[in-house]
Amino acid sequence: MSRYQKSAELFQRAQASLAGGVSSNVRALAQPQLYFRSASGARLVDADENVYLDFTLSQGPMFLGHSPPAVLDAVERAMRNGQLYGAQHDLEIELAESIQRIVPCAELARFCNSGSEAVHAAIRVARAHTGRDKILKFEGHYHGWYDELLVSNAPALEQAGPREGPKPVLASRGQLASAGENVMVLPWNDADILQASLQKHGSEIAALIMEPVMCNNACIPPQPGYLEMVRELCAQYGIILIFDEVITGFRLALGGAQSYFGITPDLATFGKAMANGFPIACLAGRRELLELIASLKVNHSGTYNSNVMVTAAAHATIAELERLDYQRIHRLGEALMNGLRDLAAKFGLPVLIQGYGPAFHLAFTERAAFLHYRDSLEADGLRNSKFVGAMLDRGIRLLSRGLWYLSAAHTEADIQSTLETVEDIWRERSWRQPA
Repeated sequence: MSRYQKSAELFQRAQASLAGGVSSNVRALAQPQLYFRSASGARLVDADENVYLDFTLSQGPMFLGHSPPAVLDAVERAMRNGQLYGAQHDLEIELAESIQRIVPCAELARFCNSGSEAVHAAIRVARAHTGRDKILKFEGHYHGWYDELLVSNAPALEQAGPREGPKPVLASRGQLASAGENVMVLPWNDADILQASLQKHGSEIAALIMEPVMCNNACIPPQPGYLEMVRELCAQYGIILIFDEVITGFRLALGGAQSYFGITPDLATFGKAMANGFPIACLAGRRELLELIASLKVNHSGTYNSNVMVTAAAHATIAELERLDYQRIHRLGEALMNGLRDLAAKFGLPVLIQGYGPAFHLAFTERAAFLHYRDSLEADGLRNSKFVGAMLDRGIRLLSRGLWYLSAAHTEADIQSTLETVEDIWRERSWRQPA
C-alpha cells in the first residue's frame, strides 16, 4: 500500500464536491495531495499517520508552531462569551494598542480578514489621499488575489516585455482587461530604473507597494540602500509608500521588516504570523491616512472584521511574540542555511540559498545571487520538485516553490536531523553534478 494511500482516497472523494478537490488554487499545485489530521509544535500528522517535520508552516502563519496552548486557550476563553457581536469589544482595542506600540508606522490600525483585503483597503486610502489613480508595483511581488493587483506576480518572460519597462501581465482568466490599466510595473531592486520612471510619472502615482523582502519569489533581499532610496523618492513625489508585510510582519522582527531595516512606510499590511493561523489581517499607518477611514470618507467594511475568535488569537499571539527570542530563530535558520550550503559544496551541487533565518529560499542554479524576479526564472524547478518529493518521503515537508519557514517550535535537533536527511539524499549518485 502507498505511503499516501488514505490521502489519495480522500483527494479522489474531494474532487466530487470541491472544485479541483481543494479550497485554494495554491494547494492544487502540491504533489501528492496530502490530508492532515493533527499538528503540534513543528510537526504534522497526515491521514496515513505519517509524521512530518514542517518547514511550510501553512505558507507561513504558524510562527509559534502548530497548536500553541496560549493561543488556543485564549480563543476558547474569549469565544465562550460570544463570537460575533456586530459591534465592538475590548479585545480589539487591546490588539490595536499592541500593534500601535510595536509597529513603527502604526499610528492607527484597522482589522480585516485577509491580506488581500488589507491591501485593497491600503490602495483605496492612498488614492483618496492623493487624488491620483496609478499604482506602482514590482515584478514578482504578490499582493493578494484581487483583480487590480493580481498583476505581474509571476509573469512568463514571453508576456512580460523588456526588463527595463515590463508590461502589466494579468494572472487569471476572468480579470477585466482594464484591471492593469492603472498599474505600473517595474523590476525591483533597480534604483536607476525606479528613479528614471518616477521622474516621468511620479506626479501620477498614488502608491508604491512592495514586499520589503520579495518572499513570494525566491526570498530576494533588498539591495543595500534600496529601501532608503524608495522612502526618499516617495516623499519627494508625494507617493504613499505601502509595505506589504503579510509575510515579513511579526516574522522578520517583532515590528516587521520596517523595524528590521529601520525604514518606516506610510501604510503597511499584516497577516499570517499575526495570529498564528487564525484569519485576521491589519492595515496600519499614519494617522492622517487612516483618518480617511475614521471619518467615513473611505469605505472599509466587513461583517467578520475583528470577530472575537481571531482578535483573541492575534492578541495572544502578539503577547507570546513579545516574549520571544527572535535572535534564536535567526540563529537556527542561519545554521540551517549554512549547513545546506556546506552540503551543496560537499557534493558539488549548484545551490543558491538566500534570505533570513526565519524565512529563506533554496534554488538549484549556477547563479551566485538572485537580485530580481527574472533572475529566479533560471532556477531548475524540476530538480527542486525532485528534492521536495525526496524530503517528503523521508518525513520533512517543504514548499514546492523553495521557500523554507522556521518557527519558534523548531529546535537545534530538528536542524541537525534535517541536515542529515539532506546529506543522505544528496549523497545519492543521481544528485551529483556531472563532471
